[in-house]
Amino acid sequence: MKATGVVRRIDDLGRVVIPKEIRKTLRIKEGDPLEIFTDKEGEVILKKYSPIGELSEFASGYAETLAKTTGHIACITDKDTIIAVSGGSKKEYLEQSVSEELEKIMEEKQNYTSKDNNNLAIPITQNDNKEKRFNAQVVYPIIADGDTIGSVILLSKDKNTKMSEVEQKVAQSAANFLGSQMEI
Repeated sequence: MKATGVVRRIDDLGRVVIPKEIRKTLRIKEGDPLEIFTDKEGEVILKKYSPIGELSEFASGYAETLAKTTGHIACITDKDTIIAVSGGSKKEYLEQSVSEELEKIMEEKQNYTSKDNNNLAIPITQNDNKEKRFNAQVVYPIIADGDTIGSVILLSKDKNTKMSEVEQKVAQSAANFLGSQMEI
């Protein structure tokens, strides 16, 4: 745990204000749900709630199936981080924060496909620099109860790969299925 040096008092209604700088750093917006944890030492831990994070084990299995079926790298994200990866480097992707470009696609409930090798592929994580790492990619938002809760991503580094309608439909089906699981 990292100390911030910030001290806040609890008001008469039991509220604590999380400083703007911390909210910005952790990408916590007004209305975002937070989970509250306590430990044996009396610490209170606030964690940004991820509804799809509850399905992380299931998402890992689903990503593995997607990777085996398509032959591409498969990633499943919540709104902030990559929660499941298969077919690629887990160290490179797993639990990495999503890029601003990917976050924008999710917020706008758009899908994205780089169809040709000359199309610019978007960065997936914040650690990605702007160099072209993937020749093809498909991104579909996961929507549950009208809200975007994550995304399904297929990536290929193969120079000869162009994402077709088949990959688009596979990613769309995966996103729709994961979204429907959250509505149950």
